[in-house]
Parts: sequence; structure tokens; C-alpha cells
Amino acid sequence: MTYGEMQSLLMHELHLYHFPIAVHFFFDAAELEAFKRNCGEIESPLKPLTFCQWEVAARMQGKIIYGEKRDLSCHSARYCFGWKEFDETEIAGQIKYAGNREQAERFVRSKPRLPEGLLGVAVAPLAKAGVFGHVDTVHFYCDPMQAYSLAVDYMAAVGVHPLQTSIMTNSSACGGNVWTYLTGQFNLLPACSGSYAAGKTERNEVNVIVPGRRIGEVCERLMERIEESGGSSFARPGDGFPGADICKNCPLIAFRRLNA
Repeated sequence: MTYGEMQSLLMHELHLYHFPIAVHFFFDAAELEAFKRNCGEIESPLKPLTFCQWEVAARMQGKIIYGEKRDLSCHSARYCFGWKEFDETEIAGQIKYAGNREQAERFVRSKPRLPEGLLGVAVAPLAKAGVFGHVDTVHFYCDPMQAYSLAVDYMAAVGVHPLQTSIMTNSSACGGNVWTYLTGQFNLLPACSGSYAAGKTERNEVNVIVPGRRIGEVCERLMERIEESGGSSFARPGDGFPGADICKNCPLIAFRRLNA
């Protein structure tokens, strides 16, 4: 399957609200130069924004966004990307989540961090991920039902059960992608506390992050499941989303027209 076919499948069958986001971390200068030279659609933030806001353009506008340290305003993302050292500012930002200063420091130091040398980060809708050569992670903003479907298909495709996820304070998108990149594991975690107020989520979406090398397997399993059921990946065969799939298709939940 091509990345475009994967995106079409996922959007149609899971009824996603937004495009899946392909994320690529650039550590190699030659690879970065080739990306800039061969991809004519690249845009960068006009002023420093959060990593989550870079992703908004990819998932909601279909844009390819490339950013570097100077383009990133979020201290938590800078820390997770290896662009900022541990300091008192990071502790101060964690105090509200922790019981005391000692705990806040431990929370910061336990966050996943990329190794030194990151040159830049690019995000794009999955269909355009071919410009990266390979995808490091695929980030979904989705509802719990969609997240569960992705998790189940991942478990079946990879043969892992149960899934162990990683939730951290104030670093859901940035830290979540870094954790998946470093561990090569699926992640499912809620949005950061300020995500809704900052306009980065609209429907209380959750984050699902799939290792880039596994996204094809997840899509293949989704197709198998559709073929096995004879219909939609969510609903009872023959019914559109959400169809009659209420209370496990209980036959007692039925209605009749009064004017029939």
C-alpha cells in the first residue's frame, strides 16, 4: 500500500476527523537538504509556535510543515527534542502537576528526550509522507472509539498484548512522539491540559501514535478485519457508521413508528 492508500483507508473506515500526521526527525544534513530540494510544498511557521500547532496545519490543512529550534516556542517540546537543557524553567513548568519541587524535577528528568543533533522536524498528512523517504511516527488525533480500533489492529498485527502506553505531564504530542520514536512502540495518551484552550484540539481528542515502520501492518490488519466481517470496520455489516452498533447490537434496542 502507498501512503496515500493508507490515508484513504484510515479516513474512510475509521471516520477520522483529521488526516493522520506523518512525523520525521532529521538528524542527517544530506537527508535534510534532499528533502528541502525535492519537496516544493514545505512551509515553516511565521513566528515560533508549539509543536502541536505545527501539527494542526498538517492534520487540518494538509500542509507539509518543517520547523527548527528557532520555530518552536514550547519549552516542553524543546526539552523532549533535545533542543533545551534541564534547568529551573522546566521545574517551574512542572510544579502545578507535581506534589512538590523534588517530584517536579523527577517528572522532568524522566521525560523521553531525543539524542543530541536533531536538525529539524517535519510533519505532513500521511498521504504526503513519501517526501520523507521513511516515516518515524504516525500521529492520530481521534476519539476513543477510533483509538481503540487502532490499538486492537496494532495488537493483532504485531502480536503484542496487553499494550503498555506512556502518559507524561505536559508533553503529550511532543513527548508522546519522542517516546514512540525511541521505543518503537504504540502509544495512546490524553491531550495536554492546555490543549483545548489553546485551540489544538476541538473534541477532546486523544493521541494515538504508531511507529512509522508499523503503519502498513496496521492498515493490512484493518483490511483483513473488514473482509472477515463483510462490511464496515465499526458497524454491523451493511450499516454505515455508527449504524446499528449500539449496546453490542442488542436486539432489545428497537423502535417502531407510531404513524405506520
